[in-house]
Amino acid sequence: MSTPRFPLPVNQLAVQQAVLEDLPSPAPCPLPVPDPTRAFWLSPDANPLATEGSTGPITDDADVVIVGSGLTGVGAAYHLAELLKDRPTKVVILEARDFCSGATGRNGGHLTANPFHEFVERSTRHSTSAAVKAVAIEEYTVSSLLDIIAKHDLAGYVDLVQGGRITLLVSDEEFADAKRDFDAASSAGVDLSQIAWLTADEVAKTFGVPHPAIQTPGNNLWPLKLVTKLYGLAKSRSPNFSLALHTHTPATAITPSTSGPRRWAVHTPRGIVHTTHVLHATNAYASHLLPNLASAITPTRAQVIATREHGDRIGQERMEAWSANQGFEYWFPRPRQEGEESGPLIILGGGREVASPEYEFGVADDSTVNEKVGKALRSVLPGVFGGASSEWKTEQEWTGIMGFTKLGDPFVGPVLDASGNEAPYEGQFIAAGYTGHGMPRAFACAEVVSQLIAQKLTESSEEWKAPDWLPEHYLTWNRIHRVV
Repeated sequence: MSTPRFPLPVNQLAVQQAVLEDLPSPAPCPLPVPDPTRAFWLSPDANPLATEGSTGPITDDADVVIVGSGLTGVGAAYHLAELLKDRPTKVVILEARDFCSGATGRNGGHLTANPFHEFVERSTRHSTSAAVKAVAIEEYTVSSLLDIIAKHDLAGYVDLVQGGRITLLVSDEEFADAKRDFDAASSAGVDLSQIAWLTADEVAKTFGVPHPAIQTPGNNLWPLKLVTKLYGLAKSRSPNFSLALHTHTPATAITPSTSGPRRWAVHTPRGIVHTTHVLHATNAYASHLLPNLASAITPTRAQVIATREHGDRIGQERMEAWSANQGFEYWFPRPRQEGEESGPLIILGGGREVASPEYEFGVADDSTVNEKVGKALRSVLPGVFGGASSEWKTEQEWTGIMGFTKLGDPFVGPVLDASGNEAPYEGQFIAAGYTGHGMPRAFACAEVVSQLIAQKLTESSEEWKAPDWLPEHYLTWNRIHRVV
C-alpha cells in the first residue's frame, strides 16, 4: 500500500519522543504570561467567570486550595463537592489569569477516547493490563462528562456534537502501527466493536480524501462552557460545601503556615491563603511551585486556528471530527450558527512537527504564535481536501501551553520528593502532565486526587483503593525511579 503525500512531515512521533527524552535540564516553569493570545473559546460573552473574585478581599482560610481553574482544578472541586457534601468544607480555587484560560480554554475542543492508540507501546513499557486501563480511563472520563451533560441538559449550552471521529492514516508506517495496536488491543479484550476501518477508496468516495482511515465514536464541545457549568454545579451542591474562586490571583509560593492548625501558606500578590491541603492543577506550570518537577513536566506550546471554508469541500452538514498524522493534526467543524452564509468554521490544531528540532518543547509563552507553525496549519485542509488556500480564511489564531511527560502520562497523587518521601509535602497533591491529551483524562484524574484529599479530610481509616479504570503507573508513588 502507498498513501498519497500529506502536506506536513509524517512519522514524527518517535523523533519527537527522542527529542523530549534528550532535553537539557530546564529551569522551573514561569507563571503564565499576563497577555495571552485570544482563543476562540475565551470570547468575553462566553466566560462569565473570567474575572470572578479578582478584586476585594481574598479568602484567607481553606481546607483545600486548588491552584488552577481548568478541567482538572474545577473537576476536582466538583468531585470534592460530591464526596464532602455532608461535611463542612471550604475550598478555594486560585487562577493566575482569567477563569479557565490555560490549556483547557485553548485546546481543540475534542472529547474523544482513543480506543487503541499506542497500545503496543504501552504494553511493552508497562504491561498489557496497564494498556487496557489506559483505554478504560479515557472511556470512563468521556462517559462521566457526557452523563453530567445529559443529566443537567447542557448539550445545547456546551455545543455538544457527537459526530464521531475520522482518523486519517497518512503513511504506510502509520497504517501498520495502527493495525498492530488494533490487533493487540483486540487480543487483550478491549471492546472495539464500534471501530470501522475504511479503505482509501471508501474515504475518497464519502469525504473526498485519498487516505485510509479509522472511524470511531467521538465528541466535540466548547470546553470553557463545560468547565463553567461544572463550577456552578460544585458551588451549589451542598450548603456544607463552600467554594470560592479568585481569578487574576497567581499562587507564587507555598510555605509552611504559622496560622493555627493549617499546614500550608499559599502566597499570592493579594495576600496569603492558609490551608491544610493543596492541589496542583496547573499542568505545564506545575514546576513553578514544585521546582523538582522541572525535568518531569515540560511546557510545550500548541497552536490552533479557526478557519472558515469558502466552498463545500467538507460538506455543509458533515459534523465528523478529524485526526491525522499520528495525532499531530486534529480538527472539527463547529455547529453552524444562525445567519452564517459561508462554510463551517473549522477549529484546527497541530503543526508542531514543522517546529523541529525541538517541537516547541520548553516554550511557556502563549502570548505569541509561531509563524512557521501557522503557515503549516493553513496548508493542512487544502492539502487534505484539495483546492486552493484562498478557499479558506483564518479568522482567529492562538497558542496554549501543554505539559508533556516522557511517559506521555500524567502524575496523579500526593506530591513526593525525589526519594519518594511524602513528608516534606504532606497535604499537597498533583494531577498534571497530560501530554496534550487532557480532555479524556483530566476529569478522572481529578476524581482520584479528590478521593485522596477527602480521605485525609475525613480522617478515614479505610484504605484507599485505586479505581479499576486507573493505570496505576499514573500514581506518583509508582513513578519514582522510572522514566518520568
